[in-house]
Amino acid sequence: MSEFWIYFEKGLRHILNQFAYDHILFLIALTVSYAFKDWKKLLLLVTIFTVGHTLALLLSVFGVIIIKGNLVDFLIPITILIVAFFNLFTAGKSSKQESISIIGFVTLFFGIIHGLGFASYFKTVIGGSPQSKLLPLSEFSLGIETSQIIVVLIVLILSYIVQTFFRFSKRDWTLVMSSFVIGVVLPMIISSEIWNR
Repeated sequence: MSEFWIYFEKGLRHILNQFAYDHILFLIALTVSYAFKDWKKLLLLVTIFTVGHTLALLLSVFGVIIIKGNLVDFLIPITILIVAFFNLFTAGKSSKQESISIIGFVTLFFGIIHGLGFASYFKTVIGGSPQSKLLPLSEFSLGIETSQIIVVLIVLILSYIVQTFFRFSKRDWTLVMSSFVIGVVLPMIISSEIWNR
């Protein structure tokens, strides 16, 4: 049981730390246009991310996919930017509720890219054969899923407070937060090492 907690905690800390702000920005962009009543959709999206992340780690552990770190570092903020721009163009529109497939695809893609970015560290931390990494990987993934749900809950609570007590409309809140995310992500893209090739 103690081994379970070791890898579960690593999964938690993978998201809930000051260096995972790219992931937190993605979760903010993903969550900000939803409310508590949409919890099933949000849980589905968070799970889609975890599936993508786990799949990428599995493929990397078994040597099926290898990708350069600077390309991953470039693609992560691009996926965040896509979700934030999607929010800008769909804020306040009823079609937003029906378009989960687009965000679902981007979420899966983000999970795969983020998993590939973390793969080399994961292989270093967990030694042994690829088969021996399967159980730690599932424990790690459970930690990621839990930490994402925590971040989503915080964003939902903050959204509720701002919309209820400060009288922000849902549309305005989505626009403000998505613009904030874009403002943080654009410098990450511009300063990416991929431009120095």
